[in-house]
Amino acid sequence: MTTYSAKAKDIVKDWVLIDAEGLVVGRVAAIIANRLRGKHKATFTPHMDCGDHVVVINAEKIHFTGKKKEQKSYFHHTGFPGGIKERNAGKILEGKFPERVLELAVKRMLPGGPLKRQQMTHLKIYGGATHPHDAQNPKKLDIKSMNPKNAVRG
Repeated sequence: MTTYSAKAKDIVKDWVLIDAEGLVVGRVAAIIANRLRGKHKATFTPHMDCGDHVVVINAEKIHFTGKKKEQKSYFHHTGFPGGIKERNAGKILEGKFPERVLELAVKRMLPGGPLKRQQMTHLKIYGGATHPHDAQNPKKLDIKSMNPKNAVRG
């Protein structure tokens, strides 16, 4: 038996469209991270970028479970001494760039290094319902039907 290792010429990248309206952040981020890495394919090779291109729409309508919207904190540093800033998830979702919540969740689920940065370039997140990638004919991935826990209940 020999272990299969994908070559760059053998990798086929598909385009996937995900509608994030009513979905739970962590669950959709885990699915997106697996798609970006290519773990859903039989030809998965850990050191190669064999994942798909993922387009996410309606990122501003994503949900958190429990009290995470008020309690989950995101930090950034201004670069000046004592310049650490904190914002909760609710303020980011209501702010100018609501897609950053989902982007950070996916980014933190991928293993670090140059391959992570390359794979993150294949993730396109849009706050609204429109996207400029119609020419690539992305296949719609219905995450709500995969598991009832993926969508907010009630």
